[in-house]
Amino acid sequence: MHYRTFGRTGWKVSEVGYGMWGLAGWTGNDDEETNRSLDLSVAKGCNFFDTAWGYGAGRSEQILGALLRRHKDQRLYIATKIPPKNFIWPSRREFTLDDCFPPAHIREYTEKSLRNLGVDCIDLQQFHVWEDSWAGDDRWQRTVEDLKKEGKIRAAGISINRWEPENALQTLETGMIDAVQVIYNLFDQAPEDRLFPLCQEKNIGIIARVPFDEGTLTGSFSLETRFPKEDWRSTYFVEENLRQSVAHADRLRPLVPAGMTMAEMALRFILSNPLVHTTIPGMRKEKNVLANTAVSDGKGLGADLLAMLKDHRWDRTPTAWSQ
Repeated sequence: MHYRTFGRTGWKVSEVGYGMWGLAGWTGNDDEETNRSLDLSVAKGCNFFDTAWGYGAGRSEQILGALLRRHKDQRLYIATKIPPKNFIWPSRREFTLDDCFPPAHIREYTEKSLRNLGVDCIDLQQFHVWEDSWAGDDRWQRTVEDLKKEGKIRAAGISINRWEPENALQTLETGMIDAVQVIYNLFDQAPEDRLFPLCQEKNIGIIARVPFDEGTLTGSFSLETRFPKEDWRSTYFVEENLRQSVAHADRLRPLVPAGMTMAEMALRFILSNPLVHTTIPGMRKEKNVLANTAVSDGKGLGADLLAMLKDHRWDRTPTAWSQ
């Protein structure tokens, strides 16, 4: 496993982290398999784990807490998120800070996360949605400062809304944000335009989430793919999205190098960007842990292939189903 310095925090984090959304709120989970996968990831050098209270109303945090107790001798970095007070994902332009993150709510859910995780301090506490219009409201800023002074969080971050990488630029200028989590993958290359350069200037940690475009970039979807009604993906991969997603993935197939899967190519595309500090694929099964952690070998994609992959940028705008 290779490690990168996570912005101004100075933490050495595994460039392949562990996204824990799929461990709570998706169908097909098995607790024993989940724990085996998590333990295997630690054995393979993964030390950055991203969860949220919103993943199963604290269930994912509790799973991570159990992992921390099983590996007390390891330095594992914890990233979690405060849900918006109105529990609406993503935020909307008309929402105010009071709708989503009034100071008392920030404190309440930080305390809940601390209890779920079984720790005294959270490494990275993130806002699970964001609107850049809140940048100048010093109430969230004072609350973040106080939580740091009290030793309850070490760093603060923003999870940027889907397909809106520029909806945080003013907030980053405040100097109060240590890390951003943004959708960045082979299709979603827009963060390279303005977000990544600003993060580099401010020495802000970058977490690339949704590396496989919710599964599209594994190359395993077809027009017949369906998810159980209770699975979040059933509301995301509506007919319009599934049709376009499969078409975009199919156009990539000729570019996948011999001996490489589309998923590996997708991860290597992200890790070929030195501005990204870690990416957080979901890894519910041991085979996925082995495949994804193996990509952290220091071998990026060749310049010619990267140039061709740039042409597969797919700029999208939020819709009712994009969540």
